[in-house]
Amino acid sequence: MRLNLAIGLLLFAWLPGVQAQTAAANATSGARPVVAEGVVPDQATKSRILQRLREAYGDARVVDRIQVESIATPPNWGEYVAAMIGPGLKRVSPGKLEVNGQSVRISGDVVNEAQRQQIASDLSLASNTAYTVTNSLRTGGAAQNVLDQTLANRIIEFKTGSALLTPLGMQILDEMVEKMSQMADARFLIVGHTDGVGLRESNLALSNARAQAVKNYMARKGIAARQMDVLGKGPDEPVADNDSVDGRARNRRIEFKIL
Repeated sequence: MRLNLAIGLLLFAWLPGVQAQTAAANATSGARPVVAEGVVPDQATKSRILQRLREAYGDARVVDRIQVESIATPPNWGEYVAAMIGPGLKRVSPGKLEVNGQSVRISGDVVNEAQRQQIASDLSLASNTAYTVTNSLRTGGAAQNVLDQTLANRIIEFKTGSALLTPLGMQILDEMVEKMSQMADARFLIVGHTDGVGLRESNLALSNARAQAVKNYMARKGIAARQMDVLGKGPDEPVADNDSVDGRARNRRIEFKIL
């Protein structure tokens, strides 16, 4: 990527590929990091932009790679860029917002065409339509992608041998609720899986109970119960070897499917 230092450039990305590079900065949140990088004209602009990002995504998720240089920018550039950072961007997952002078490009996945158009419109209005916004958002298969990227291969934990969620499991589900609440017309299948230890019949019952516990939790958080179905598959679809501790942990999982 080339940085045009004559007018300034700023890039925000919330992509799964950056997780390994920013794990330490993001350890407390358990969520995908939001990386801000590029060049801005002064410290006040940097502070304003970082504040908006932290308000939208939380302090723990924001990774600061912004540099301050003596560069020329269009009038009110920092104010316009800060105004572009709002709750609407959280509908894009994963995604990227690039501001290069008066050119803006938004890319990533959204659930439907209405969101795709609304997000681009909000970006244009934030600059009083003075900036050119390129809408590269995708909708094809986006709903399932959003769920997969939000879960990000993490395990929703339960207390041993039970269907009682742990605090970490609830934290991940809260992130899933945030995304699912934007899919008002979707139906979801919550699938429970166990490892291969013990009787198959007992594991089938446990996996179903855990899937039902997830549904109940999400219903309490605002997802309509009629949107969610549950299925317990017990040990029948392992994704790892049950002979190792790590493999058994990976097999004890919850999956979310769009119906």
